[in-house]
Amino acid sequence: MTLTYIWAEDLSHQIGFNGQLPWYLPADLKHFKELTMGHSIIMGRKTFTSLPNILPKRHHVILTKNQKLIQKYQRNSQVEIVSSLTELNSWLKYHKNEKNYVIGGRSVFQALISQVDYLEKTAIKANFIGNVTMPQIDYDKFVLIKSVAHQPDANNTYYYDFLTYQRK
Repeated sequence: MTLTYIWAEDLSHQIGFNGQLPWYLPADLKHFKELTMGHSIIMGRKTFTSLPNILPKRHHVILTKNQKLIQKYQRNSQVEIVSSLTELNSWLKYHKNEKNYVIGGRSVFQALISQVDYLEKTAIKANFIGNVTMPQIDYDKFVLIKSVAHQPDANNTYYYDFLTYQRK
C-alpha cells in the first residue's frame, strides 16, 4: 500500500478556516488534481462536505458515522463510507496495492500518521487566519525527495513550494 498525505499549509501550519482553505492558490489546486486523479482520496466528513461536489475520476473514502451522509451516498459508486478507524484500516489493507491519498482533515491526518509513506506538502510562504492546523509531523522520519519553488504570478499571489517526502 502506498499511503500519501496531500495538503497545503501556511507558515504557521494552518490548513483550514471555518471549513474552507484560508487561501486561493490555483497552482496548488491543479497540483492536487494531477496527483490524485485516478486514485482514492481518504477524508473525514468535514473535509468531504467542504468540497464543491464529488471530485471526478477519484474514489472518495469518507470516515464518518453521520447517518444522513451514509444514506445519501450508499448507492454512489464514487463514494465509500467507513464508520471507524478499524474499518478504514481494513479498507487500506484490502487496497494495499493501490495509491491512496489522505486529504484531511486534521483528525484523519493525526490518526494515520504512523502509516503514511509519502508527504505531498504545499508550503505557502505567507500567514493566514485559520482555526485548523496540521498535526505535528516528525520530519526526521522522512527524507525530502523533491522540492520545487514557485514565485507569485498573475494567478497565484503567494510564494509557495511543492515538497515531496518519503518515509525513511
